[in-house]
Amino acid sequence: MLKSRSIWFFTPSNPKITFGGMDGEPKKEMYDLLPKSFYPATFNVLPGQDFDSIIADLQNAGISYPFIVKPEVGCQGILFRKIDHEAELKNYHSKIPVEYIVQELVDYPMEVSVFYIRHPQEKKGRVTGFLHKIPLQVTGNGKDTLETLVSQHPKGQKRIGEIHSKHKDRWHDIIPANEKYMLSYAANHNRGAHFVDLKAHIDDKLVAIFDDISHNINDFFYGRYDIMCSNVDDLKNGKNFSILEYNGCGAEPNHFYDTGYTLPGAYKEILMHWKALYSICKYNRSLGIEPWPFQKGRKFLAEIKAHFKLIREVDEKI
Repeated sequence: MLKSRSIWFFTPSNPKITFGGMDGEPKKEMYDLLPKSFYPATFNVLPGQDFDSIIADLQNAGISYPFIVKPEVGCQGILFRKIDHEAELKNYHSKIPVEYIVQELVDYPMEVSVFYIRHPQEKKGRVTGFLHKIPLQVTGNGKDTLETLVSQHPKGQKRIGEIHSKHKDRWHDIIPANEKYMLSYAANHNRGAHFVDLKAHIDDKLVAIFDDISHNINDFFYGRYDIMCSNVDDLKNGKNFSILEYNGCGAEPNHFYDTGYTLPGAYKEILMHWKALYSICKYNRSLGIEPWPFQKGRKFLAEIKAHFKLIREVDEKI
C-alpha cells in the first residue's frame, strides 16, 4: 500500500473482476468470462422470484435434481446447499434474501484447487499450489449413529452445532457399513474439508492448461481455480473437468493447510504470493488501469460486510 500510494492497490490485478476479486465479486461476472463448456449449467435467481419461473428455468437449463445452490456473492461456503427435491428448493428460495445461483451438480469424483499466477508481460504463468479437496464426510460402520460418527471425527467434533442443524433428521440414524455420508458439499477449509497436497503433479503440462484457460478469460492474472475432474491426468490433458468457480486476488493460497507447512513457512508462502500480486498490479497500473479511489473501495466494503452479515444469519436458519 505504501509503495503503491493506494489502499486498494490490488484492484488492477484482474481488471475485469470487481475489486480485482479481493472480496465481494459476483460469480456471474466470472462465468461470463468463461466459455460455457468450461463450467456447469448455471442460472441466477432473484429473491422473491416467482417459483414457477424457477422450475421453468431448471428445465430450460437441463438441470435435474440433485443440484447446487449458492449465493451470487458468497464466501466460505455460506448458504451453499445441495438440493435433492422441489420441497428443499422451495424452502431455500422462501428464506434467502439475496440473489443466488442454481448450478448443475458435477459428478466427477475429484475436486481440486489450482492457484495460478501470470505476469501480464509473460505468456506463460505458474501454478503455485495444487490440492485435492475432500469435503467433510464420515464413513458408516453399521453400528454407530451419525451423532457418534461426527463426535469421533477430528474436524466434525469441532462443528457439531452447525452439522446437527443441517442433518438433524438423520442425527440418530445408524449409518450403514462403508457408506460415505456427506456432511458438507462445500470443499473449503472453513467447512471442515481436508486437503491433500498435489504439488508433485505440478508440471509444464498442467501449467499449459491454465495458461490456455487464463488467456481465454483475458486479463485474469492472479487467483485460484476450483475444479471438479475425473482425475489429475485427465485434467492435464484438458478433458473431463469442469470449473466450479475461480477467485481473484482475494483467493487464499490454501495449499499450506493440512499439508505439513510450518507457521513461518505459511507466512513465507503468503508473502511470495503478495509480492507477485504487487508486481502484476504495478505493471497494469503503468498501462493506465488505476486502483479504485479510496471512498469507492470503502463504500463497497461496507456494503459487502453488511451482505455477508445477512447471509451468515440466514445460513443458520436454512
